[in-house]
Amino acid sequence: MPQQTTEIRAAGFADLDARTFHDLLKLRIDVFVVEQNCPYPELDGRDVEPGTRHLWLTDGGAPLAYLRILADPDGTARIGRVVVAPQARGGGQAGRLMTAALDLVGNRPCVLDAQSHLVDFYARHGFAVSGPEYVEDGIGHTPMRRKVIDV
Repeated sequence: MPQQTTEIRAAGFADLDARTFHDLLKLRIDVFVVEQNCPYPELDGRDVEPGTRHLWLTDGGAPLAYLRILADPDGTARIGRVVVAPQARGGGQAGRLMTAALDLVGNRPCVLDAQSHLVDFYARHGFAVSGPEYVEDGIGHTPMRRKVIDV
């Protein structure tokens, strides 16, 4: 049996087919709503904004990991909905996806709201705590900002 290789894909909403968008939402809902027991409106309207980029890691089938990059009104990139499927955790998939996301973001300012237990993970990608911890949906979150280094 040939070994499948994972690949990172990126698309705007208009470039996503219905099946792919369904699979991405299913992963997000399975983890954020069901596994983390946080009933909240997962469909917030931001997935369809023209500046939103969806990034996911696939093995040729269902997505293994996902995140989205939003364009805030001031031009800041906002990374969110970072998720890894339970069966793919611990294999560096989130790190691969974050690296790809930051390559897309480039030198633009970039922010995210990390689940607080993941602050060290994001710090390894150049993010620093930028505000006090707060609780959202029963989970501690910490705002973080990546410092942009002019080259």
